[in-house]
Amino acid sequence: MPPVPVSIVIPCFRSHGTLPELVARLDRVMPACADRHEIWLVVDDGEAATWQTASGLAATHPSVRAIRLSRNYGQHNALVAGLRAARHDVIVTMDDDLQHPPEQIPALLQALTGDVDLVYGVAAHEEHGALRSLASRTVKMAMARMLGVRHARQLSAFRAFRAHLIAGFDQIAGPHTSVDVALSWGTTSVAAVTVPMNQRANGKSGYTLRTLIRYTVNMLLGYSTLPLRLVTWIGLAVGAIGLALFARLAYLYFTGSTTVAGFTTIASAVAVFAAAQLIALGVLGEYVGRIHTAGMGRPTYLVRETAGADAATDPVIGLPEQPAGRMAAGAAGR
Repeated sequence: MPPVPVSIVIPCFRSHGTLPELVARLDRVMPACADRHEIWLVVDDGEAATWQTASGLAATHPSVRAIRLSRNYGQHNALVAGLRAARHDVIVTMDDDLQHPPEQIPALLQALTGDVDLVYGVAAHEEHGALRSLASRTVKMAMARMLGVRHARQLSAFRAFRAHLIAGFDQIAGPHTSVDVALSWGTTSVAAVTVPMNQRANGKSGYTLRTLIRYTVNMLLGYSTLPLRLVTWIGLAVGAIGLALFARLAYLYFTGSTTVAGFTTIASAVAVFAAAQLIALGVLGEYVGRIHTAGMGRPTYLVRETAGADAATDPVIGLPEQPAGRMAAGAAGR
């Protein structure tokens, strides 16, 4: 595609050691593939070091703008904050740990042609352990089969997409969000590009097995009614088992058999029915709890401060002293 203005959104978590190199490499790469560019560093941790580095880069690099969230809200929430602030025609998202090479951004932009609205940069080889890779594939399979995200197997945090897809984030509110599900609401014109990935420069990935499980549960409960349908099927299955057991006992009774089970059968049946009811109550409770949380107005994020050229006065961002600003509240539309 011809050079267009590009916004790069990077959620930052304990990455003060990698941000200077990342910004320097982006400023070297982007002039050759973009008409102009801006870099949004969204600091999503409570440590001062990351913010000091991000705000320092915003002060010394005209292309950099930094947003500091009031606490750790999670990677996808931080991305939503940056996406709502982005102002250019094409948006690129990437990690802050140098795993996603800035030099591969032109490959993503080149694939964003014709009717293609969204391009994922997919690693040629997984760099994670066997258990972590299995969990990641399970999450993608859940998104594909249960949420109807047909391109789920191509998902990656390294993305390039057209800015009109941000409209899909307008109504997002509350603490649970998934950028990829929201993007799938806006387009099915998706492509994937195989790109080399680097190893993390520092530390370990924040996506542990436990985090991935929690993310999967949040996606299923937040973006699908499938768990409710599964509970219905479980209820029907347990009911069928109960009817079959009743029919067997009735047959044994009327035929005069002396092998009719007693306490063990009754206890087993009660345990099965009780388990099914508790599962149903648990799933319903999760949905009711999320409705309650949404009703309380818990925000997707809150902005503590900003830095960079015109970031502090941008009405799109908003500051803590401007609670009506869209980004300060983290819940209103673009």
